[in-house]
Amino acid sequence: MELYAVLSLIGGLAFFLFGMHTMSSSLSKMASGGLERTLKKVTSKPILSLLLGVVITVAMQSSSATTVMLVGLVSSGLMQFSQTIYVILGANVGTTLTAWILSLSGIQNEAVWVQMLKPSHFSPIVAIIGIMLLMFTKTDKKKTIGTVMIGFALLMFGMTLMSDAVSPLAAKPEFKDVLESLANPYLGLFVSLGFTAVVQSSAATIGVLQAISLSGGMSYSMAIPMIMGLNIGTCATSLISCIGANTNAKRVAVSHLTIKILGALVGLPVFLLLEYFGLLPFAADAVSPWGIALIHTVYNLILTLLFLPLAKPLTKLVEKLVREKKKDEREEVFTLDERLLRVPSVAIAECANKTGEMCSIACSILQDSFEILFDYKKEIAAKIEEQENKLDLLEDKLGTYLVPLGTKNLSVADSRKVSEMLHTIGDFERLGDHAVNLMKVSREIAEKEIVFSEDATAELKTAMAAATEILDLTEEAYRTGNAELARRVEPLEQVIDRLISSTKDHHIDRLVAGNCTIEHGFVLSDILTNIERISDHCSNVAVALIELGHNSFETHQYLNDVKSGNEEFERQYAFYAEKYGV
Repeated sequence: MELYAVLSLIGGLAFFLFGMHTMSSSLSKMASGGLERTLKKVTSKPILSLLLGVVITVAMQSSSATTVMLVGLVSSGLMQFSQTIYVILGANVGTTLTAWILSLSGIQNEAVWVQMLKPSHFSPIVAIIGIMLLMFTKTDKKKTIGTVMIGFALLMFGMTLMSDAVSPLAAKPEFKDVLESLANPYLGLFVSLGFTAVVQSSAATIGVLQAISLSGGMSYSMAIPMIMGLNIGTCATSLISCIGANTNAKRVAVSHLTIKILGALVGLPVFLLLEYFGLLPFAADAVSPWGIALIHTVYNLILTLLFLPLAKPLTKLVEKLVREKKKDEREEVFTLDERLLRVPSVAIAECANKTGEMCSIACSILQDSFEILFDYKKEIAAKIEEQENKLDLLEDKLGTYLVPLGTKNLSVADSRKVSEMLHTIGDFERLGDHAVNLMKVSREIAEKEIVFSEDATAELKTAMAAATEILDLTEEAYRTGNAELARRVEPLEQVIDRLISSTKDHHIDRLVAGNCTIEHGFVLSDILTNIERISDHCSNVAVALIELGHNSFETHQYLNDVKSGNEEFERQYAFYAEKYGV
């Protein structure tokens, strides 16, 4: 029977951990871009940052996940190390909610409405509702809520299984001996520290302690040191996550550990002194699940109140413990840390920021290339080449990062955003290539002192004006996500095609009349080809923005539909045709 009880205890822990993981990941999915926007509000104001830490941890149901996310954000250069101290303190408070939820298993009141609060009674109802949402609803949000509910039910089922397994074990002499050995505060601290570090979940350790407490074999004097130990053990996840990270990211993990270690170094002697002088009359009493939740909450509140005014000295201490390395000064400015993949919504939001940056860079250097086409300037040419190299880097980094990100458990909106970015980053990179091509044509014009006829110059300036407008339209539509604005791109693209075609026809006429040379024609053709390709890439971006909003990417179907008797398309086309004299 002891074997079955032990297996039930281990199995209950497995259900607990799986339920916690399922619930936490689904809650993160539900948060979507809101989590990233919340993090952006983190400032130097201690109370605001503290509250944000509480909110984020409650939303994700894991202080370790919050700390790992902070490591990733700092490693990516999206946050400063000094901003994270208050968030970590808030996370320490937010994580105590789980213990209170788990403590419901200790309810003893016989009233029906009170008994319904016990996990063993209400978790089946939660599971039924969750599976119904998963099976019979179609919206992604409702299915995610269903997954959260099933994860919660599994967590509570695991808690119940552990509690039931402890009951027969509690009567065994061997089990009593183990508990008596844990009465040694130092041993209890290190055992809970090690267990938490292995399972990488302080909530799991809390759950085990609460399950044991139901047997009546654990006192307050045993529980308090163990709670101090599990608070240190929960730092293992963030310490593992900072391996390979830059100095500031490592400081985030070390600051988390430092807070917990200093708390235990101060808290344990104080507790032992108070117990020794009899100032804790309840120390020998049996602790309940509620008592464990209370100890966990009070301990973390004390740590928070203690370190809140000491955040700056703590920052300096950690900076001395983890010193800046010289190589950090040469680290690449742009990084997308893989740790952010644990919170896909935040990773997607940062990828979207970088993709938007690609769009702005590409449009900006194309405007520069138009500016110097007939007036070559070496400094602007150098800037174009430098920025185009940055576009190459961004495309490579984003493409490599977005592929594994797309395989994560994403909401429909986030999944569409990943697809949109994968479809557009190549177009933005190619736009940068065309800026370099036009810059080289500009240099050739200057070196060979090529002068176009007045008619050819006027036609090229008209084509560049149209290209400038389509770039402005594309950039604004992409940066704002405005699909209606994106629908104006294709009519203008068609007008640009007509402009290019008519300019080439006019050049042939001038060539026949002897007003132009073959050399002029080659240069003219290079300019026109690049402008045509620019408009094509703008069209691709606009189509991605429009079609992926409908969860599809049928470029040819969209283009056929929009040109087949579409009144809005015809109206826009007529407007641009008149504007550019087509």
